[in-house]
Amino acid sequence: VRDWSSDVCSSDLKSNLWLANLAVPGMAERGGGTVTIISSIGGIRGSAILGAYGISKAADFARGRALEVECGPKSVRVTCIAPGCVKTDCAKALWEDEANLKRRLVTTPLRRIGEPEDIGGIAAFLAAPAGAFITGQVIVADGGVTIGS
Repeated sequence: VRDWSSDVCSSDLKSNLWLANLAVPGMAERGGGTVTIISSIGGIRGSAILGAYGISKAADFARGRALEVECGPKSVRVTCIAPGCVKTDCAKALWEDEANLKRRLVTTPLRRIGEPEDIGGIAAFLAAPAGAFITGQVIVADGGVTIGS
């Protein structure tokens, strides 16, 4: 059994909470706002390699729901986005290796990995008036990985 008390869990669990504690009071004073936590499908899927990461991302989902219950009455909406593999520097090891990328695409229904704009568009929607009745939810943006075979 692995030791899950890693720095990953500690820093991931604290950083979003610290940011929310700094931002939410001002939002509430101004009449409302939105908090969007960028998480990962790692919080949905198990992993023998990235277990602590997955635990921290699942905690994002619970944190978002708890924050929403607390902040909703102050007109502050809290949501999470759970991306799959996105072409960013952080995920470079996953998409730069051609063999690894090919294996991933075979099990991704859209047959591509995400682009930063795919996630940015969701965040913009959630912050805009069009997303005004969405709150406390986890929006999965993974090209179908979590529903594929």
